Parts: sequence; structure tokens; C-alpha cells
Amino acid sequence: MSPAGDDFKGGATTGLSHVARPGVDTSHGPILYLEDITVSFDGFRALNALTLTVQTGELRCIIGPNGAGKTTMMDVITGKTRPDSGTVFFGQTIDLTRLTEPQIAHAGIGRKFQKPTVFENHTVVENLELAMKADKRVRASLRARLSPAELTCIGEVLDLIGLGAEGGRVAGTLSHGQKQWLEIGMLLMQEPRLLLLDEPAAGMTDHETARTAELFKALAGEHTLIVVEHDMDFIASIAATVTVLHEGAVLAEGPLDAVKANERVIEVYLGR
Repeated sequence: MSPAGDDFKGGATTGLSHVARPGVDTSHGPILYLEDITVSFDGFRALNALTLTVQTGELRCIIGPNGAGKTTMMDVITGKTRPDSGTVFFGQTIDLTRLTEPQIAHAGIGRKFQKPTVFENHTVVENLELAMKADKRVRASLRARLSPAELTCIGEVLDLIGLGAEGGRVAGTLSHGQKQWLEIGMLLMQEPRLLLLDEPAAGMTDHETARTAELFKALAGEHTLIVVEHDMDFIASIAATVTVLHEGAVLAEGPLDAVKANERVIEVYLGR
């Protein structure tokens, strides 16, 4: 790991003004509302009248046993799955159930799956450029027509994700953790207000996991993060509020210590 990546920098201190997307009305506080969301697949109810509210700038962790509905919930938020009933609002006015997946991404919601997906044969900087929110049809070649503002934006994101000295490195040679950070950087280039992150600490070394926790805490506030994770130590290091899903509904919600002491959570998920 390069020395330049020793400290992750918070979005508020890097001048990433491009991430403050207009159009999402969060004047009442919450950025995401799910109310009575039900989704069934061949008779199996994956989500069962799920109701969830996430505040603007919050770092929320979602936990629960396999089959609890965590992935289906994220599929609904991003438009991959249409609910049978219920409402999903991004801010006060954007009804996500009426938008397509590309429209939802354009509105300011980014999603990262568990396995990092980067352009292995391109450099770190090229990956960020390829992910940049721009009309790729008018760009003849990588970096050929980047404006000073775009170059500044890439540099800020590189510093933010801790890869400031790795810009010229081919992405395929990065460690697993560095690829995860690069993909998060690629999401940031899309100017999201809300990030959905699926098991981001899976497969990381202890050092990478700790650094990822610092990155997430740096992003929170400027962005809203919803993190689905099983690593309880990682969750303890980042989350103020934890939501437990079970059988497609919220089983418990609150600080991690309170959730871990909940008898039903112990019974269905944590064990003794």
C-alpha cells in the first residue's frame, strides 16, 4: 500500500462538490423511505410488508440470516425487482417504483455487489474515467478530452479512496481490498447521494477491513450508505444503527449492542 493511501479523507474536506446532486428533496431528513414493501417469487414471500426509513448522511448496516430479504430489498431500491405492493421514495418526491434501473442510477443511487467489478486491463485512473458521469460518445479516447475540472475530480476521488499513488497501476494487479476501493471510487464518479454496499469486507485482510471502515466513516455525512454485512466486528466499527431483517421484515433495529442482546435476534441469527 502506498504512503499516499495511509489516511482516507472525508468528502467534506476534499471539495467533492460534484457529489452534491440536486433534485433529491431531503428537507424533512430521510433520504429513503420503504413502506409496506411486499415481494413474492413463486409463492415465496421474500419481503413481507417491509417498512424502513434511512436518514440523509446515515451509515446504516443491514444484517440477517440467509433468505431474510436483504438482497431483494436492494433489488427493489435499485429497480431490478418491482414490488408487488408498497412504496419506495428517494427523498420526498422521487418514486423509485416508477423508474428504470438506469433512471434510478442517474437519480443518485449507486450499488456495489460483493465481488469487485473493475476493468482489469485498464489503469486505476482509466477505470475512474470510464465510470465518470459523462456522455462517452463524444470522448474519442481516454483522458484525451478531460477538462481541468474532471481531472481534479479524478484526483480527489483517488485520494479519497486511498489510491492516490496508484493512479497509473493496472487494476488487475491491485489487491482484493484495493479493487473494492477502486469500485467504490467508480461509483463516486457517478455522483451518488445513496450507496448500497453488499458485504464489502468479505475476503479482505484485517488491515484492509480496518481501512474500509475508515473509508465508510469518511463517506458518511456527504453520502448515505446502506451496508449489508455479516462481519460483526466490522459492523461495530462503522454503524450507529443496525437493522435486522428476518423473513422479509424488520425484526429489530437500533444500536448494535441492543440488537445483539435482543432474544429474537439471538434465536434466528446470532445464536448463543
